Amino acid sequence: MTGVDALLVALGAVAVGAAVLVVATKHLVRAGLYLVVCLGALAGMYLVLSAELVAWVQVLIYVGAVVVLLLFAVMLTRAPIGASDDLDRPGWPAALIGGGVGLGLAALLVDAYRWTKVELPEAGTAERIGEQVFGSWVLPFEVLSVLLLSALVGAIVLSRPDIGRSPDRRSAVNADAVDGDGGGRGRSR
Repeated sequence: MTGVDALLVALGAVAVGAAVLVVATKHLVRAGLYLVVCLGALAGMYLVLSAELVAWVQVLIYVGAVVVLLLFAVMLTRAPIGASDDLDRPGWPAALIGGGVGLGLAALLVDAYRWTKVELPEAGTAERIGEQVFGSWVLPFEVLSVLLLSALVGAIVLSRPDIGRSPDRRSAVNADAVDGDGGGRGRSR
């Protein structure tokens, strides 16, 4: 086993451990931070495999954008951040299904390659990857950008209680806020 193999195994262990913590934690913000560690370990694996562009895209898009979008969505929607007792369920069915799927995929991988060495193609350049992304894959790339934009707009709409209400209800909500009466209770009619 070479040093590169040992580094890949170590980064893989960090990625798997962080992924387990993402699923196992009861705190949403901590799950987002564990996701950062998992995706960072994957970016490190890409660096070890001499795919620098893919590693930096991983860091910029997934770590920098998706996780930040997740954390902003939590903050904007005022979702509960701490542990939630009402969502606790037994974890053994999920562990059993996940373990079965993992073993099935491992068996499929072993059966497909039979421990043979696979020749890797030459490393891609930024120019070749750019030609593929903005040539053959431009439509999925644009659909993904529209999807992320709509998720951001949806998070903003969900976080603002005054958007989408009729003008008379909006003025009633504002009047309640000025009176200091949160739900209109205690007012004489």
